Amino acid sequence: MVTEPTSFTLGYVPGVTPGKWVRIWQERTPDIPLELVQVTAAEAAGRVRDRAVDAVLLRLPTDRSGLHAIPLYTETTVAVVPKDHLVAAADEITSEDLADELVLHPLDDTLGWEHPPGRPALERPATTADAIQLVAAGVGVLVVPQSLARLHHRRDLTYRPLTDAPQSRVALSWLEDETTDLMEQFIGIVRGRTVNSTRGRPPTPKQPKAKRPAEEREPAPRRNQPRSSTKGGGRRGKPRRR
Repeated sequence: MVTEPTSFTLGYVPGVTPGKWVRIWQERTPDIPLELVQVTAAEAAGRVRDRAVDAVLLRLPTDRSGLHAIPLYTETTVAVVPKDHLVAAADEITSEDLADELVLHPLDDTLGWEHPPGRPALERPATTADAIQLVAAGVGVLVVPQSLARLHHRRDLTYRPLTDAPQSRVALSWLEDETTDLMEQFIGIVRGRTVNSTRGRPPTPKQPKAKRPAEEREPAPRRNQPRSSTKGGGRRGKPRRR
């Protein structure tokens, strides 16, 4: 006997905000709780493969072997700098503006580029949070998706869009061979389907037509009984013998 799942577990990487989708889930599926689990960018895909979560909101590019992935949106890439930095005076910048800067490249980088602009640091910071601390200390600048710049916001730092840098896409990912009804439900939510959408739901069985009461039914004609004719206003009579 197949046991129906009693909950849905969603992983998400730092900077991604699934709150809107969670609220819609709670409105549409109040009897099945949705559990949120924050995961690092490096472990996100693996947590799905290990079935630690039913699905995960992660950033592309990533290893997608054995996984479905629906890209949801593309993030703006920004350079995080001290508020008194020269580039803070511009509305947006290019990699050329960072050519003489020490550009930090943390090990949990999500942009997937091998050679960031500017001068490389002697050592790569372990995490984005560590790199932010170095920027605040005046050691260098950092290039990240805008959501991560907001997540690690500090009053002494600011950021500007970097127009020619790689961009990060946020995607919903789950196992290729496990698209359950609950997974379809969440896919519909992130894709903006309405509550009345039938996508991913089992078809509603057709209801049999209601039978008319016996007193309302027309009597079936008797065998060998000729039907009355209305032509000429004739009356029904006995059939002639041949």
